[in-house]
Amino acid sequence: METFLKQVAADLYRKMNGDFTKVAVVFPNKRASLFFNEYLAQESDRPVWSPAYVSISELFRQSSQWVTGDSIKLVCDLYKVFREITGSKESLDEFYFWGEMLISDFDDADKNMADTKALFSNLKDLNKLTGEYDFLEEGQKEALSQFFRNFSIEQVTELKRRFISLWDVLGDIYTQYKELLREQGIAYEGMLYREVTETMDVQQFPYDKYVFVGFNVLNKVEQTLFSKLHEAGKALFYWDYDTFYLNKHPHEAGEFIRRNLKNFPSELPPSLFDHLNHPKEITFIESPTENGQARYLPQWIRENLTENEKETAVVLCNEAMLQPVLHSLPDNVRHINITMGFPLSQTPAYSFVKTLLELHIAGYNSRSGRYQFAEVISVLKHPYTQLFSGEAAPLEKELTEKNRFYPLPSELERDEALSLLFKPCSHNLELCKRLADILKQVAQLYRKQTASTSDALDQLYREALFKSFTMVNRFHALLESKDLEVQPATFHRLLVRVMSTASIPFHGEPAIGMQVMGVLETRNLDFRHVILLSVNEGQLPKAGGDASFIPYNLRKAFGMTTIDHKIAVYAYYFYRLLQRAEKATLLYNTVSDGMNRGEMSRFMLQLLIEWGYPVQRKQLEAEQSPIASSPICIPKSPDIMKRMQSVFDVRVNPKALLSPSALNCYLDCPLKFYYKYVAGLAAPEEVSAEIDSAKFGSIFHYAAEHIYKELTAHGKVINKDTLETLLQEEVKLQNYVDNGFKELFFHLPTDERPEYNGVQLINSAVILRYIQQLLHNDLRHAPFTFVGSEQRVMEDVEIQTPKGAIRSRMGGIIDRMDSKDNVLRIVDYKTGGKADTPPSVESLFTPGPKRSNYVFQTFLYAAIVCRKLRERNDDRKVAPALLYIHRAAAEDYSPVIQLKESYNKTTPVEDFSLLEEEFRTRLQALLEEIFNPDLSFSQTEEEDRCTYCDFKEICKR
Repeated sequence: METFLKQVAADLYRKMNGDFTKVAVVFPNKRASLFFNEYLAQESDRPVWSPAYVSISELFRQSSQWVTGDSIKLVCDLYKVFREITGSKESLDEFYFWGEMLISDFDDADKNMADTKALFSNLKDLNKLTGEYDFLEEGQKEALSQFFRNFSIEQVTELKRRFISLWDVLGDIYTQYKELLREQGIAYEGMLYREVTETMDVQQFPYDKYVFVGFNVLNKVEQTLFSKLHEAGKALFYWDYDTFYLNKHPHEAGEFIRRNLKNFPSELPPSLFDHLNHPKEITFIESPTENGQARYLPQWIRENLTENEKETAVVLCNEAMLQPVLHSLPDNVRHINITMGFPLSQTPAYSFVKTLLELHIAGYNSRSGRYQFAEVISVLKHPYTQLFSGEAAPLEKELTEKNRFYPLPSELERDEALSLLFKPCSHNLELCKRLADILKQVAQLYRKQTASTSDALDQLYREALFKSFTMVNRFHALLESKDLEVQPATFHRLLVRVMSTASIPFHGEPAIGMQVMGVLETRNLDFRHVILLSVNEGQLPKAGGDASFIPYNLRKAFGMTTIDHKIAVYAYYFYRLLQRAEKATLLYNTVSDGMNRGEMSRFMLQLLIEWGYPVQRKQLEAEQSPIASSPICIPKSPDIMKRMQSVFDVRVNPKALLSPSALNCYLDCPLKFYYKYVAGLAAPEEVSAEIDSAKFGSIFHYAAEHIYKELTAHGKVINKDTLETLLQEEVKLQNYVDNGFKELFFHLPTDERPEYNGVQLINSAVILRYIQQLLHNDLRHAPFTFVGSEQRVMEDVEIQTPKGAIRSRMGGIIDRMDSKDNVLRIVDYKTGGKADTPPSVESLFTPGPKRSNYVFQTFLYAAIVCRKLRERNDDRKVAPALLYIHRAAAEDYSPVIQLKESYNKTTPVEDFSLLEEEFRTRLQALLEEIFNPDLSFSQTEEEDRCTYCDFKEICKR
């Protein structure tokens, strides 16, 4: 394979007779010059002077006395002009992002040397003069007419009025803005290019010959430069193309090359550019996922890597694939050159700066002087924070355990490093300086830690810290000079945005090794074997056009860049990459996901239809099948039985307890019982600003308990007057709820006010409503004797096993007990769920979706209380009750549990002693089953119960 650059080198060497002292070779980008120099050296058997290599942008910049302005400063300067001309009171925050769009439009207008005076003239004048613009081609005139057919000036809407009013001052903004930049000696790129083009004297250019190699789409400033140099006899042109798409009309890939060849004839004959009209090995491969493509890559490289590795290329249409591709490279690759740079956004330095910005801007409330938990934890968990301070991990643990949702800065400043991180910043400049100081110190620590290692990632991360530091300093300079005056939120967005687009270059020798590159980097380069990844519609060509203030038809009419140009550019890159390749493999993802439509690129489809030679079609499939999870069964070995005795036997563990929750857990899933109560496994503690149902219920219980504690401080009898008086004191009731939040949720001292967010405020209001509902329900039941709340009840139990008896204890905490008319109610509060009516006692011990955990728990408490009453010769009846607060508004509501005897008949359990014997018999059988060594701990049959189980990852359910 003879590459395009090799052909150019041979031809140029012959024409220049090996003398390049007065020759400059101009490429679209600098990468091609490295390969070209190598080919040029091969043409000579003796040392020769290398020509000068410049990119097209360098050529323009070298010819101008101006410098390209900082992108952020350019927007700030535009804002000053905009305010002055329009008198608008719009803030820089609101203006910034469409200010960028306006500069982009000015840039494009200048690069295409549009008649800006005509373009930005009054729309009515522009409409009248449409037929008088002699400089417009017929197609451009038609585009202008089309714009006014669609944009009727007579029918003015509010949106049109705003558009027209701004459009009418754009000319003044454009002129005054350029004047302001001139005074400072800076320019945006298009302005600089246009100035050079309009004022240049090509006879003053330092080189005798300018050789333009491998260009495609030319904007007007480039065309003008080429024309002037061509007319002066100072230019040579080498165009890369293929007759396959050049001679097809229409064909996007050849659209601009046809025009270029006509205006600037090529130095090479057309016979060298006939490759795609011959068969070659092209393969299209469907992949079910992006990751699947990266996993296929090692196999392709092992089969297709050329002896001279630089003749093989991996091209990423989606540059986000860089990381998985780098991790997929096989061992047989000796050298590699990565052209696109590593995204800064995928480094710890970027995430560190981002979390610090979020902490100080979104995570700090200046009114309360507090930080938010989520942002604080993000900073404390970051590896650079933990490198920076040894106190970070203990502080994170403490905040989590104490549920400190809104910590004070003083709580976080445990050492000098944490003080630097958590001391509040009053303005953007202070925050910027703080970020720079932190990055500098972290970089010094990281350098010391990794000084003895040569790991490539460590070197990359050190560079990422330096790059982040320089970017923060760039913002610091803009803030200090008052060129950038924005709100903190906009400063946050700007810094993150600039950093997210930055990349860190890889060091290496570009002309050696297998090439990993983006589509743009392939310009002018040819490869024998090439694989393209993510050749999807939306990736090639890239989806969507750039935002613009100038409508499409006006852009077209004035010769500016349109989406059609961009599609043509990508078409050219696609076909040019294939034309000299001997073997090309193109992979695309078949799954629709976000922007990816799961379709092959339109260029692949076009090649299939128009090429005329067979294209191999393949599909990737994962070799492994999903592994079915095996049932888990834990036999009760002697070790496990010993463990159970150490947990549940009071002789070994004085605190041993079989709670209703533990017994319910066993009935629902024996394996879960084992994990939780025998093995002692627990889900990691999580802190969330959201209130789950368990925490909601606990706060309600707390408030109810403390209300009745106060009501019964001077007597156990609760009468209607007392309840009616309390119901009128809403502020007092709210205090009970607030105290519950402070103790159980915020972990605050009682004299400190809780900081509620919106959802927490709603939860607080709902709990208050439930408390009022409870008091209203009690009002109907009054007078009654309040026996106690949060009462702990216990009962010793002996469980027979083949190895002897286990002496344990069962019981728990009863929410409330009250007495009236010789009936003692065992009341369990419920703030959610629906009332169950089990058909029998037996159903409470039969695992199944309809088994009632709540009733089982209350019946267990009732059984214990019944026995205790008998022991004291107390003849009161025991009535187990479930008080569903959210359902207690009905006048005839009774919380006493009912058994469902038949389809439409229920019986209230007003005397539990009638059911006690059966309940105890079945309870004893259950306890003996739990401690029976012949029965294993097995998984539940009801997989619905696994949905929210803490141990489902272990079970693989």
